[in-house]
Amino acid sequence: EKAVNLKKDLAEMQEWMTQAEEEYLEKDFEYKSPEELENAVEEMKRAKEDVLQKEVRVKILKDNIKMLAAKVPSSGQDLATELNVVLENYQLLCNRIRGKCHTLEEVWSCWIELLQYLDLETAWLNNLEARVQMTGNLPDKLDAVNDALESLESVLRHPADNRTQIRELGQTLIDGGILDDIISEKLEAFNARYEELSHLAVSRQITLEQQLQTMRETDHMLQVLQESLGDLDRQLTSYLTDRIDAFQMPQEAQ
Repeated sequence: EKAVNLKKDLAEMQEWMTQAEEEYLEKDFEYKSPEELENAVEEMKRAKEDVLQKEVRVKILKDNIKMLAAKVPSSGQDLATELNVVLENYQLLCNRIRGKCHTLEEVWSCWIELLQYLDLETAWLNNLEARVQMTGNLPDKLDAVNDALESLESVLRHPADNRTQIRELGQTLIDGGILDDIISEKLEAFNARYEELSHLAVSRQITLEQQLQTMRETDHMLQVLQESLGDLDRQLTSYLTDRIDAFQMPQEAQ
């Protein structure tokens, strides 16, 4: 009777493993929204816990069959053969569910990481847009233009590492058919805004550089003229002090 019950337990265990495999490993999953992906991750975590909890039952079966084999070798040998099949299938099921759970957790982590990088780069784009707008109505002063140019250039020196991460993470998820529509839409919007603002910022940078160069040249010309007028003023003052007649002066002094 004990052998019959153990044989029944082995059959039930095998049936449960078959159902678990069909439910967790064989059905097709489509992750078209973050909610679907998150639910799938939580489901696989529960599946892993559920399968691992059966380890106690498997161990009890194994111990009972060993005890029976020690007492009744003929009955125990047949059950031991069936047990080995169940143990092999159970270990395979555990490994597959662990693997799928790990994969889904990695995918979810990849999605969260992508969102974080997008947030960082969006904040940078907002800053870049604000700096560009600040250059629109500058006072006609060399210092103001120079400060605006340096401020804009400091933002433009932003490293490209984050954008590389965005591109690679997005492509990895899209290639796997995971959240592909949502990610494609997000990347398209981000890239379009990045290209637009980058071109605008570089164009404004060139304009400011030209404006600054013109102002410096004008400032230099005014300085040279002022120095020349100063020299002339000092020379004319000396002529007046010495009471020299205008007709005795050089033509340019007259």
